[in-house]
Amino acid sequence: MLLWINGPFGGGKTQTAHEIRRRLPGSVVCDPEHPGFGLRRMLPPELRGDFQDLVSWRQGVVEVLDLALAGHDGVVIVPMTVTDPRYFAETVGRLRELGHDVRHFALLAERETVLARLRERGLARLLRHVAGKDAPLRRESWAVERLDHCLERLGEPEFAEHLWTDRTTVARTAERIAVLAGLTLAPNRDGALRGRLRRAWTGVRHIRFD
Repeated sequence: MLLWINGPFGGGKTQTAHEIRRRLPGSVVCDPEHPGFGLRRMLPPELRGDFQDLVSWRQGVVEVLDLALAGHDGVVIVPMTVTDPRYFAETVGRLRELGHDVRHFALLAERETVLARLRERGLARLLRHVAGKDAPLRRESWAVERLDHCLERLGEPEFAEHLWTDRTTVARTAERIAVLAGLTLAPNRDGALRGRLRRAWTGVRHIRFD
């Protein structure tokens, strides 16, 4: 089974994916951003745009995930924002055509909720203290610029299943996904502090400097 966790940039995809992996033995996270940024870095600076526009990225993601699903016994978890219906068909749709059990979930939240999360993720909190409260949003300009588009597009029926996350925790969102997918997660034994530290470390590990 493949769990594709979609959502706006800053919507909690990565945190949710790693929470599921932590509590679901045998599962792995396969992040399509890795080949995406690699392909982007191969291009001259003036040609670097959205790597999802590259056919090689879309085809490569399908090829690698097809291999992972065929060769790995556990659940494969993919945290990746895809809002273009054509690209969605060429990735999620194509994997389903290949016979894989793909469960897709779009994490949604109110605009202000996502903006607040963007201020807190990665190094944003540190920059907030050093350079002022608006500095993190300048660093996350790509995510902010595309936020309204992502929320509008991902709210369409073709991007269901929709999960609203404004008033829930990462752990509970992971549990909702597991229930909908027919999976059983190990109990969450993190206290409030330990959970916060774990999420902070996950955020630091996934900082992008591209």
